[in-house]
Amino acid sequence: MALYAKAAEILEKVERKQATVKTLVYDSKFQNIKQLFALVCETQKFSSILQEIIESTKLLKQTKIKMNLAKVLVYDLVIGKGLKCGGAWKALMMKHRSRLQAALARMKIKQKVSRNQDLLSSSLQQPEGDQLPRYVRVNTLKTTVEDAIDYFKREGFSYLGQAYRLDDLNLKGKSFVGDLHLSDLLVFSPKTDFHDHNLYKAGHIILQDKGLWTCLCLPAYLLNPPTGSHVLDACAAPGNKTSHLAAIMKNKGRLFAFDLDAKRLSTMSTLLLRAGVTCQQLANQDFLKVDPDGPQYKDVEYILLDPSCSGSGMVCLRDEASPSQNEQDKRRLQALAAFQLHCLNHALRFPRLQRVVYSTCSIHTEENEQVVAACLLQNPGFRLVPLLLQWPERGLAPLTKCLRASTTKTLTHGFFVALLERHTAERLEEQASETLNPVAEMSPSSPSASKDIHEVQEPISTTKDIDMAEEAKPTEENTETSGGVKKKRKKKKKDGDKEALEPKATEEQTNTSGRANRKKAKVE
Repeated sequence: MALYAKAAEILEKVERKQATVKTLVYDSKFQNIKQLFALVCETQKFSSILQEIIESTKLLKQTKIKMNLAKVLVYDLVIGKGLKCGGAWKALMMKHRSRLQAALARMKIKQKVSRNQDLLSSSLQQPEGDQLPRYVRVNTLKTTVEDAIDYFKREGFSYLGQAYRLDDLNLKGKSFVGDLHLSDLLVFSPKTDFHDHNLYKAGHIILQDKGLWTCLCLPAYLLNPPTGSHVLDACAAPGNKTSHLAAIMKNKGRLFAFDLDAKRLSTMSTLLLRAGVTCQQLANQDFLKVDPDGPQYKDVEYILLDPSCSGSGMVCLRDEASPSQNEQDKRRLQALAAFQLHCLNHALRFPRLQRVVYSTCSIHTEENEQVVAACLLQNPGFRLVPLLLQWPERGLAPLTKCLRASTTKTLTHGFFVALLERHTAERLEEQASETLNPVAEMSPSSPSASKDIHEVQEPISTTKDIDMAEEAKPTEENTETSGGVKKKRKKKKKDGDKEALEPKATEEQTNTSGRANRKKAKVE
């Protein structure tokens, strides 16, 4: 019964907007976190359906239990895999099982569907296969990708080589592939469980979703701090992002990690120890109260900022809401966006900062593009860097240099990533002088052409971005497969990517030509 009582308690706190599901589950110290998280998420996803069943059967009146407890019990009884408790509670619920099942059947007949999943709105339905792939990051502080692949192959898994298309991630059974974009990420079929695996217990692999807010790995990859650099992880717990940064830095340099919750920081310390991280400096401190001019931060050049957000990108957290709830959510989004903008502005105050990655697990424009746009207006010394030109889902126009993700287009949970880079005065002057000759050669009667030239001359670090895209491409070693993805596809993919890069970059430059003119006007 402890599972259902704790799940009901968390649902109650989520309704009162006390914290996110992630935070509440993580802080609960429940023995089986995975089981608790799954029950809360699934109950919340089916919330409106469960409430209709409970109300139509008058269950609360007959059992004297509260709504959230009734929801978690009814979910497992008629939708899930059966009640996981015994005693009086199970006996009580079993008395009403027939009526509850009948109510669910009537709902499916009324809506002309045969599956429980089909009762959900389209925004709540997960992609085919009912689950997203299982992403496993190889911890390169303790092992290599090649050794990890060999280990899994000896255990009977079938390695199909490097994935080149999204369809390659639709895996079944014991098949697995290398990720499309991240070289240290392996992808397994959705129901593969590694929580009791030796490599996981030893810290050789990290279980994570490419776009899951509890263990983001794409932002660390995009920040890409060099070995020996000074890096700051602003909202660090539970620590998977921090461990990934340490691996990218090869455990050399200094990695400052902050979190306001002492318990979460303590758990994070244990995780980093297991992962073999040694370059970290943890602080139980609010990032907004960190002094950017403090002597210990004088060499910080890279910051990863993943602030608190609505979590709306998580599939299990999307739900239908009443008009009054929508109004409350709008106010909450406004408050979150103000907090996020404050954090991003604070990050840009570090004197030697060169790059900052801003990421959320939200699908709301208020927390994503609007925050970045407001920050850029307030900080003209920074600009956006184009990310992963081959990524299938971009930020909303005009911020198409950012990345978005979704269950359908990227087979991850929903998230947003932006990379901001310092724009020095010297660099601005250099770029402005470079535009003079080309512009002089343009016809005076062609203002649109002039704008295009200015935009082409915008300092966008094209070579660096293409290098980043190249790093995500497979190596020769990874193309050796056991009956999976063939080498020929790699060559075709490479040729296709080269052709796609040029027009895509040009289009992106053209779309932002207005901002380039304003930047040049400021310099002049």
